[in-house]
Amino acid sequence: MFEDHNESIKDIILARQLLDQAQVDDLWEAHLQTGKSFADSVTDSGMLDRMPLLEAVAQSLNVDFVPIPPENIDETLIRLLKPEQAHKYGIVPYKADPNKISFLAQDPLNFAMIDELTFMLQRDIELSVTDPDLMHELLVRYYGDLQSSLEDFLQEFEGMAGLDDSASDSELSSQANQAPIIRFVDLVLQEAVKAKASDIHFEPFEEQFRIRYRIDGALYEMAPPPKSLASSVIARVKVMSSLNIAERRIPQDGRIKTVISGRPIDLRVSTLPTQFGESVVLRILDKGVVNLDLENLSMQDEIMQGIRDLVNRPNGIFIVTGPTGSGKTTTLYSALREVNVPEVKILTSEDPVEYEIEGIMQVQINHQVGLTFAAALRSFLRQDPDTIMVGEIRDLETAQIAVQASLTGHVVLSTLHTNDAPGAVTRLIDMGLEPFLISASLEGILGQRLLRRICKNCRTAYEPDQHVISMLGANPLDIADKNFYYGRGCSECTRSGYKGRQGLFELMMISDRIRDLITNRSPTLVLKQAAIENGMRTLRDDGLRCIFDGVTTIEEVLKYT
Repeated sequence: MFEDHNESIKDIILARQLLDQAQVDDLWEAHLQTGKSFADSVTDSGMLDRMPLLEAVAQSLNVDFVPIPPENIDETLIRLLKPEQAHKYGIVPYKADPNKISFLAQDPLNFAMIDELTFMLQRDIELSVTDPDLMHELLVRYYGDLQSSLEDFLQEFEGMAGLDDSASDSELSSQANQAPIIRFVDLVLQEAVKAKASDIHFEPFEEQFRIRYRIDGALYEMAPPPKSLASSVIARVKVMSSLNIAERRIPQDGRIKTVISGRPIDLRVSTLPTQFGESVVLRILDKGVVNLDLENLSMQDEIMQGIRDLVNRPNGIFIVTGPTGSGKTTTLYSALREVNVPEVKILTSEDPVEYEIEGIMQVQINHQVGLTFAAALRSFLRQDPDTIMVGEIRDLETAQIAVQASLTGHVVLSTLHTNDAPGAVTRLIDMGLEPFLISASLEGILGQRLLRRICKNCRTAYEPDQHVISMLGANPLDIADKNFYYGRGCSECTRSGYKGRQGLFELMMISDRIRDLITNRSPTLVLKQAAIENGMRTLRDDGLRCIFDGVTTIEEVLKYT
């Protein structure tokens, strides 16, 4: 309930004196630890019932509170919205006068939606507060269940004439704006957000047009639309992201800002010309799913404390390493949240800016106009910052300026693509950075991976094969009395046995001994051994902890470490 407005709900409860400060602080901690919305943490605790909380939200917004939605709503009001619009915004109109329309809303705190609806309907709009749990039932009653209609919806395409690669730009644009194409793309986006997918892949092949979702790191295919409509569907995505639909020979990047189920969603769009048409990938940036807080990253206490220590130092470089899609940016954002206070000036350069964070100056890299990481970083030093985040150290110039920034009293956070934490040092030396500069500026390196969690609903203990256990390289005495688990597969996890993801972490703090080894150009293995002797737990060790805690499987740990 109200996932995107935790701070607002907290302020409303305190302003209305529904709970005291100590109670609110305790519930805020529970919200951070469980990942539930703050409103749900409050009502689940029993300290405050749902109805008084919703009434307080309505009073705070100075709008109507409708505890029980009306039994019958006028058909002329229902016809003001198409089903896909009602589901997209999470609203149902229930009363109107000549000047104003009132809607029951899943998210009455989403003020941007009011502007969009005002423009669309050319009338003043008011969002009334009701129980969000009743809204889904209300939407289905008046606008049907869009989830069940995706396969049915594909039948509508059977009568549509498709376009081939020789179609003109005007023909493509015309079909991309036809109602069935618009509704189909909206449905694909809604299904992906509901399934908590991180990416949507539109892939044209010679004989078929494939659409796949990436959920918890694995790809799942959905029912494919006819191949003949590939050009129209891809053109629709390009129209939504303000890309040039006439340009099909070079890759393009764009962005879509939309509202799905009443929540604001950002989509990062990338197109790629292939043999059989353009492949398009959408990265879903849903703030309601990503909780940018160190407490929620499932890392061990000593690693969390180490990161807090690193970002609160007066200067130095802190690097996060790992492959693409391992959650490096999320970790950096969470680390920045630790120091995001009015007394600290924070600047970030990102490619692209994934999540907009209040209080942080974020710069979008633009290579076409020469705004590279190095150029942005050079300008940052003239902006009097305390903490700087560089999206990625890709070249020697960026690395040199990062070192210069750290040596002149700034904390610098960045990422590198290496297999583990010690490998980051070797990577910097390979770039051409002098070892004595690395040892003087580097304070800590965090290596990380993301692997899938076992579904809690179908988790089952079992006895693994000895050969598989031996591949872990663990001490037999350490695992003698341990239980091992896997997911059998159920409706909760779409038969995969996995649901959600878990981070693996290794934190290498730069001690005096490690500084000497860096200066002497010691190989990665020597650095790793010194870090382990200094107290670093490796990714494999953290993986074993997750296996024994029943969080993940042996196969996942072997795959990622």
